[in-house]
Amino acid sequence: MPKSIEFIFDFVSPNGYLAWGPLKEIAARKGAAITLTPVLLGGMHKLTGNAPPFVRDADVKGKNAYAMLEMQRFIASHGLTRFRMNPHFPFRTVELQRLLLAAIDLGCGEAFAEAFLRALWEEGLDPSDAAAVDAVIAANGFPADALAEGSQSAPVRERLAANTQQAVDRGTFGIPTFFVGEDMFFGKERLGQIEALLG
Repeated sequence: MPKSIEFIFDFVSPNGYLAWGPLKEIAARKGAAITLTPVLLGGMHKLTGNAPPFVRDADVKGKNAYAMLEMQRFIASHGLTRFRMNPHFPFRTVELQRLLLAAIDLGCGEAFAEAFLRALWEEGLDPSDAAAVDAVIAANGFPADALAEGSQSAPVRERLAANTQQAVDRGTFGIPTFFVGEDMFFGKERLGQIEALLG
């Protein structure tokens, strides 16, 4: 049976971007497939009582500063020099997440994720700017009409909500979270553990 890494995913997470490239390298080395499961991180936070670390840890002296240090170390160790904090962060992603689900249904989900991760976390895309989003879709040759139709359909809307609830039911509380079978891993720092498990 082929190996598979499930990535519980929302474009809003900068750590999701940082994990993406190294995760693909691990999957390639181990002959594993990556399965994207789009969710809404904001909805997940509401369901679990969690909050973004920069909010949750704001009153803990030194903790956010150390988290930034660890992020810079991760960026340096993986050569992720194109990363830029999006000036519009935190931003709403429900429309992008629905588009991603539609892209998955059309067989171009991984390419869509890749294109918009670059646009958001390297080029500073404002996801509330519909024209800018459309420009990324056009520049990458995605089927704009089919994506729009799919993203606005009731099944996609319902699936995004269901994915979010099901992820929480499985123990997920933040992003990036990964599953290899029933084994859950939270955080980009766990990628080495995933590689070890894949043998």
